[in-house]
Amino acid sequence: MKEIADIIKAHAQARKDGKKTALATVVKVEGSSYRRPGARMLITEDGILTGAISGGCLEGDALRKALSAIHQQENKLVTYDSMDEDDAKFGVQLGCNGIVYILFEPIFDDQEVNPITILAELESKRKNAALAVLFSLEGKKQIGTYMLLRQHDQFKNKENEYFPSLSDDLQQVLAEKKSTFLDYNAGKELITAFLEFISPPIALIIAGAGNDAQPLANIADILGWNVTIADGRLTHATSQRFPKANQILVAKPGQLLQQITIDENTAFVLMTHNYNYDLKLLDLLLPTNAPYIGSLGPKKKLIRMLDELNLNTDQNQSRVHGPIGLDIGAETAEEIAISIVAEIKAVLSGATAGRLKEKIAPIHVHEIKNN
Repeated sequence: MKEIADIIKAHAQARKDGKKTALATVVKVEGSSYRRPGARMLITEDGILTGAISGGCLEGDALRKALSAIHQQENKLVTYDSMDEDDAKFGVQLGCNGIVYILFEPIFDDQEVNPITILAELESKRKNAALAVLFSLEGKKQIGTYMLLRQHDQFKNKENEYFPSLSDDLQQVLAEKKSTFLDYNAGKELITAFLEFISPPIALIIAGAGNDAQPLANIADILGWNVTIADGRLTHATSQRFPKANQILVAKPGQLLQQITIDENTAFVLMTHNYNYDLKLLDLLLPTNAPYIGSLGPKKKLIRMLDELNLNTDQNQSRVHGPIGLDIGAETAEEIAISIVAEIKAVLSGATAGRLKEKIAPIHVHEIKNN
């Protein structure tokens, strides 16, 4: 979602400056590629790039293709194939053994609904969403970013002329929380739909406004997470100390939970260095559906808190991550912040947090369902 937020901001600036833009979207990948379907990049007519569709090897050629789409005022699907050893003929060195399909869409700012307004609508609400991008691998009908669906909300680019089942298919993506590809017949042409499941960014609630919380808040902000700082001390929980935080709350534990919403992408980190504050907050959090609760400090501290709450069960010890973070040999506040962020990302993604070199299956093997 951070990439989408950055693209929306960049487009607003480009529009203010009177610059034409195009949106590049990775819509399909066969084999290995640095970025997966759903990666996006905004290109301005003067060559400013926001976002990324590769590790840097495609961006130069993508600029040329985007300018062509802008000047011809039509969507274009471009295929980059490095399965052939001589990939130099494409004018790029992909470095990956795969085929990447990228859709280029010129943005028409006079249109009420265009790819950017759809992305802006996506970002406007903190809800799971399913987004349909339609393209043709063999024909010329490159429809592009087409429809956004949330549970009780639909937002589309144009009338649904050929795809009466698309809303139901997007609803299925929402239910399964998994992106997929489907084919539709549009007249005599076969249209492929990339139906992308997109969840809101992680909401990180940092209970504690000490110096060690500052690098954690900064790293989470770089990742595009929504950061809330909570502490009972007026002198510590300030915008001067946490300029990148989305929200700063000076509150006791009970007051804190009354001012936030917990969803399936919410992570709590208890690091106030105030035992009683952490104890009270942990007591309030355990009955909630918060998917991640982490406690800074030694294991014996967590066990002591659970004992005092009469909640020292195997289930609660397993649910609360304490000591918090992955074992990366962290010592400094910055290193500890990295270990915490990495563990939160792994837990909420359902990943093992193991070394990639020891993984036998492809890295993204379960990311997208192919029908």
